[in-house]
Amino acid sequence: MQKLILAFLIFALVACNDKPSSKILSASSGALNNLTVVMPNTMWEGPVGESIREKLAGPINGLPQVEPMFAINQMPDEAFSGFMRKQRTFLKIEQADTAALEIIKDEYARPQTGILVKGPTEEAIINLIKQDSAQIVNTIKETEFTEKVRRISLSLKEDKPLTEAFGITMKFPTAYRYAKEDEDFFWIRKDIPNGDMNITVYEVPYNLIDRDSNTIGSLIKMRDSIGGDNITVSEGMRFITEAAFAPYLSETTIAGRPAYQMNGIWEVKGRYMAGPFVNFTVDDKENDRYLVLEGFVFKPSANKRDNLFELESILRSVKFVDKK
Repeated sequence: MQKLILAFLIFALVACNDKPSSKILSASSGALNNLTVVMPNTMWEGPVGESIREKLAGPINGLPQVEPMFAINQMPDEAFSGFMRKQRTFLKIEQADTAALEIIKDEYARPQTGILVKGPTEEAIINLIKQDSAQIVNTIKETEFTEKVRRISLSLKEDKPLTEAFGITMKFPTAYRYAKEDEDFFWIRKDIPNGDMNITVYEVPYNLIDRDSNTIGSLIKMRDSIGGDNITVSEGMRFITEAAFAPYLSETTIAGRPAYQMNGIWEVKGRYMAGPFVNFTVDDKENDRYLVLEGFVFKPSANKRDNLFELESILRSVKFVDKK
């Protein structure tokens, strides 16, 4: 009997010391593109807080008005407890002997992404934030894109027409409709209060894009030609890239394929209509083409960050499959 009791006690002690990964986590919460920053109030009000605001709450490239990349909610460590620990994304600043950046997954809730920035001095922490700001931003964005696509997936529109025409799948909600289904050009739309959200999909020959110093010029010429020919506007007007606002060009990946990402402003030449767009020109060398995915928003006199974020999330959900 004594041996049995001893064995039971040992089992109980081992069970109590299980790794945190075995614990049951509740669902995370929080609005999209909202970031919780955990750090002392005095530090937030000083140079460290200023560097965080500069890198994470600065304006988004390609929007016609100033809108922050993330809405930030700062709190001291003692307030980061209970329900507040269930936030989907958080950035925590700590002082430590050595400078380091650590990505923490599902620490207090699931899914959850935490970023821990540590350093011996405020200067070291600031340097780390500046040095790794792109990694911090991309880590948070990936978490938010994944969450947005999860929400979209709760009510999906049939994407078989896209598979048959272009050999892709794409996740977008039933609130969207097919406005145009030509053999080589698709236009998908969603009505919103005082405006609309739009997606276009088409392909161009692989030799159409110059991969040199004039790449952005080739991309603008491409979208102005094909978009202008297919986006319906009033007679005598044309859907083009706004000439006065140079688009931002960067490189990314879509479904594992290299792609150019262009963020800029579209306009209807001859009419006072404009708005932001995000364009992905995907290198599909295997099929001797570029696949072009674009989202653009018309929503005058209103914030558009979250609308463009939804469109980018949809475009980033694209997967390549065999045509049916």
